[in-house]
Amino acid sequence: MLAMTGFDAQSGTTADFLRRASVEITAKQIDKIPLIASRLATGARIYIALIDPNDADGQLAAAVAVRQAGLEPVPHMPARFVRHRDDLARRIAALTQQAGVAEMLVLGGGAPQPAGDYHAAIQLLETGLFQDHGVTRIGMAGHPEGNPDITALLGEKVLLASLQQKQAYLNDHGLDGHIATQFLFEAAPVVQWTRTLRAAGIALPVRVGVPGPATIKTLVKFAAMCGIGNSARFIRKQALNITRLLTVSTPDAFVADLARASLAEPALGIAAPHLYPFGGFDKLFDWLGPASGR
Repeated sequence: MLAMTGFDAQSGTTADFLRRASVEITAKQIDKIPLIASRLATGARIYIALIDPNDADGQLAAAVAVRQAGLEPVPHMPARFVRHRDDLARRIAALTQQAGVAEMLVLGGGAPQPAGDYHAAIQLLETGLFQDHGVTRIGMAGHPEGNPDITALLGEKVLLASLQQKQAYLNDHGLDGHIATQFLFEAAPVVQWTRTLRAAGIALPVRVGVPGPATIKTLVKFAAMCGIGNSARFIRKQALNITRLLTVSTPDAFVADLARASLAEPALGIAAPHLYPFGGFDKLFDWLGPASGR
């Protein structure tokens, strides 16, 4: 939850929605944790991405720092970065014992080739190691605009079937779950996608990836790197005007539309925004507004 937002002049719906936000960091941003803790309410979820497969120790250090700051660490565990069962067991044990981790985001990972025995999130779940070590909540990746690495070869139905399979595993083993999505730029694809999920029997709440304030140039770079789909078209259009490349874009309309959709259709399960600080934490917190204390 956010302690306070800069959206007080906006509708209460938007402000309430933002107060439930989570934030994503990398291990290399460990020095930003005191700033984050000063601006977010106690217990806010901080997702810790693993960008470098060789930096599991850095991710652990960041998780410990997040916990010590009074926030809730949610480390990523990409299947393609895990060498074998013992490697997975060691990582989970360290995160739970040293950082009190009870929730993790389990995903396939974007590496073109697996580092070891696993290539899909369900394979990690089926080891049973998460619940063996006291992890009770599992997040999984969602792609409202598709995953180009998968859909190009196998189609959208594979992504839907994968979510159904993982939800079934969580239900069978008494684990709570949610979906955290890739970032995008507008609400319409999210609404359409969540309706598709519900029609397919997938009931997991959804935390929607929202890019924090950043220059057009920066957003275009991340959109290209991550294969973001149609919702990036307005960013690309603005990038065609070279004088606008350093203009800072904020997600005001996107967040407001998500908040309205969440209120209007509770069955969609749009639970909260998940913020990516692409433009830096200073821009993100300036946009969110002054904190009211913890």
